[in-house]
Order: sequence, then C-alpha cells, then structure tokens
Amino acid sequence: MQRNFQWRLLIVLAVIVTALIYIYPSLAPSLPTFWQKVLPSEKVHLGLDLRGGMHLVLEVQADKAVESSLDRTIEELKYSLRKARIPVKSIERRVSDKAEIELVKAEHLDKLNKILDDDFGYLVTLSTREDVDTIKVSLGIHEREVKRIKELSVRQALETIRNRIDQFGVTEPDIRPQGHDRIVVQLPGVKDTKRAVELIGQTARLEFKLVDEDHSPAKALAEGPPPGTEIAYQIEVDRETGRTKKVPFLLRKRALMTGEYITNARMRFDNRDNSPYISLNFDAKGSRLFERITEANIKKRLAIVLDGVVKSAPVIQDKIPGGRAVITGRFTQDEATDLATVLRSGALPAPVKILEERTVGPSLGHDSINQGFMSILIGGALILVFMVIYYRMSGLIADVALLLNMILIMAILVAFKATLTLPGIAGIILTIGMAVDANVLIFERIREEKRLGKTPRAAVDGGFSKAMWTIFDANITTFIAALVLYQFGTGPIRGFAVTLSIGIVASLFTAIFVSRLIFDYFLVKLKMKTISI
Repeated sequence: MQRNFQWRLLIVLAVIVTALIYIYPSLAPSLPTFWQKVLPSEKVHLGLDLRGGMHLVLEVQADKAVESSLDRTIEELKYSLRKARIPVKSIERRVSDKAEIELVKAEHLDKLNKILDDDFGYLVTLSTREDVDTIKVSLGIHEREVKRIKELSVRQALETIRNRIDQFGVTEPDIRPQGHDRIVVQLPGVKDTKRAVELIGQTARLEFKLVDEDHSPAKALAEGPPPGTEIAYQIEVDRETGRTKKVPFLLRKRALMTGEYITNARMRFDNRDNSPYISLNFDAKGSRLFERITEANIKKRLAIVLDGVVKSAPVIQDKIPGGRAVITGRFTQDEATDLATVLRSGALPAPVKILEERTVGPSLGHDSINQGFMSILIGGALILVFMVIYYRMSGLIADVALLLNMILIMAILVAFKATLTLPGIAGIILTIGMAVDANVLIFERIREEKRLGKTPRAAVDGGFSKAMWTIFDANITTFIAALVLYQFGTGPIRGFAVTLSIGIVASLFTAIFVSRLIFDYFLVKLKMKTISI
C-alpha cells in the first residue's frame, strides 16, 4: 500500500507541475528567454467572440468554374478538330455548361462524334440541326461531370483561401465548408478588415496577352473592338489626390499564358527608386513557354492582366529565359505583398461572393471574457461553499479536486492548441457541475457504507468502488455526445464540445484518482479514525 501510494502521489504531482508549466505563459506578461527555448510558450487561444476579429460567409460561384472548364474544353476541341482536318465555322459556349459547333460539311459529323467519344467522354450531344449549308451540333457537359466540377471548385477554393490566410499571418483562423457551396471564415484578431476581404475574395486569374497595336483603343471604344480583341483597363491612382484614372488597352483575346505555371511570387524593391514590384518564377513548362512567347514577340507589348485588369504592359526587349518575370506598377508595399500572396497561393477556381460579413470589436470580446470568467467565479464559489457546508471536511477535498480540474482544463486547452470560445466557457461551467456530481455520488456511497457500520477506511474503499462505474458510465455517454457535437457542429457548438470533452476527462481524473489519493493520505498516512462527511 505504501509503494502504491507513492506512485500515485508522484503521478498527481507530475500532472500538476506539467499543467502549471502549460498555464504559466498565459498568465505571465513576458517569458524568460530560457523558457521560450526549452518549455512550452503557447498561450490560451481565444476564439473570435472573445478576441474580436472578422466573420465571413462566402459563396463559391461554382457555375463560373463550369464555364471555365467548358472554355478550356472548347480550346482543346478546336485543337483536335484542326488536327483531324475538320473545318468548322465556329465553336462557341452558349450557356455555362453548353456549347455549339457549326460544321461546314455534314459528312464530318461522324468524325466529330468519334473525336467526342474517344477524347471528350464527359460531353454529350444534346441536338443536331441541319441548315442549308451547315450542320449545328449542340453539346453539353454530363450532369455527373458538372457535379464533380462544382464540388472540386469548392474544395479548391477552401484550400486556396486557407493558403492565403496562412500567408497573411492570421493566427488560429477557422476555415470550414458550410453546405454545398459556402465557406465560413473566422479570423480572430484581424484589424484591417478591408484588406482581409480583398485578399480572400480576389480570384487572382493571371493572364499574359499581347497588346493589339494595329488598331486604336479610342476607335475600338467608339465602334466596338475588332474580332479577336477586347478592351481592358489599367487603373492608375494618384497618390496625392486619391483620384483614379482608367487607361484603356486593346488586347488580343487569346491568352498566351496563364498563372497556372507560377511556382513562386515575391514582393521586391526596385534599386533605382525603391518602388515595390512583384517577382514571378515559373515551373519548367512555364519557363519554356514564356521563353518562346518573348522570343516570338520582341518589340511588342505584353500585357499582364489580373482578373481582367491590366497591371502593366511592358515592351518585350529580348527573349527572356530562366522562367522569371516581373509585374510593375504603382503599388504600395501592402498592395504588392497581397498581390504576391494571392499569386503564390494560386487562383480561385471560381469567384467567391461575400454573403455575410461581421466584425467583433476587441472591446466586445474583452467584455465577453470578463462576463464569462465572472460567471465561472460566481458559480464555482457557490459550489465550493455548498460542498464545505454539506460535506464538511470531505467537501473541502472535493473543492481541492475541483480547483485542480479547472487547472487541468486550461492546461489541456493550451497543450492541444484548442480555441476557447464563449460557448466553451459555458462548457467549463457545465463541467464544474459534472465534476462535483461525481464527488457527490462517491460521498453518498461512503455515507451508506458508514451507516452499515463499516470502518472509515472500508467505507471509503466501498464508496469509491461502488460509485466508480456509475460515474464512468455517466461521463462516457456525455463524452460520446460531445464528440458527435464536435464532428457535426459548427463554430459555437464545436467550441462547447471541446471544453466539455476536456472537462469530462479532467473530472474523471480528479474525482476518482485525486480525491481517492487525498482520502488515503488522511486514513493511511495520518491514520485518522473518523471521516468528516
């Protein structure tokens, strides 16, 4: 018994010391250097409702992803038709998931169907119409493929947004899907909300297009752009007055290259005037493609277009090998940094629309913390007093176990980097009641054993052994419910489930293990003959 008691005491002391080590950084204004190098320095992570920050609900416009997929398919189909020497008058997308091919000769229909069957199995023929000298074939994307593209676009958008936020430097962001096409983003501690929204919502589709220098942009604006061209604008901002000016460019519609080949994008400073710019690096395929583009278009202007806006349109002076390019413009340092971030993290597969935007101020979060902890203090104090009055000395043992339970909950939150939310505080308050409930079950069993005339030590042994499985069963069912809440719940519900689960584990340890150790200390080590209960 002596050896068993020592081992249990060492375990409890080790748990207490470890818990205090994890909690200390959250209480101390600053940490010693040796502590930061050797010991845990994480603090309690506060959620959006306690720390303040930003809450966004985004809708991924998945139909646009279907449109983009069909546009790429049309380009691939054009190439296949040229390779098979099948002349066509036009291939155009009519709606988001339907296209129309106008063949010159009807006898080419069989060849077209063979190409579709061999290389484009996800396309289905919707209708075939014959005119006097042409035949029109209407194609659509199969319903299963449309569903797959939409689901994939939401997953890709989720990962892209997560990458951008990670590079933005937000700690403990909460990013998760909601429903079929929505994403919930919570950014605790974010102050520059406008910049965060722009960073998250920017599609970041980068394209390299040649400037059409054979026609006048002014004439194109007046009479409409010539076939195969489009109007795009460069937005110039006067830093002194804040006024913006839109400079029109007439561009070739066909993009020579897109941002899909980018491997890295960094903000740099120009040595001449210290102005920021973006340096791009391409992968091996992109390097070869960019080298061929610049070699074939020397002395021509190549526009760098981001989400339909011309960022710069430099003249190609010579072939550019090495897979590097730069985007210059009148950027501020933050603008250049954010642009590099979105390019580095990749383009969104579809635009996102902000459905809901809420900002929680730090003062409101501070008030929530104060009120939450005040409720814990008041509720805890009332329970502590009640236990001492009703169970006397044994109630004091329960109070010690309860205080240790609170320490363990906060330490586990820090150790597992869990986020404490306002509903999480409610979970802690509920745990206080559950922890005391376990001790009440044990104490009532001990009272029953005493009424049967057993000795104090036998009464304690009987009380703990008979109550243990009841306590275990009650807590394990609650723990399972908490896991289900965490798995299927959203933010506030998950915050409640986290602290409830941690509290159940801590209360089982303190009620069964710690309380029993204290009783054994008084009855075995101090050899007390009576129990105050």
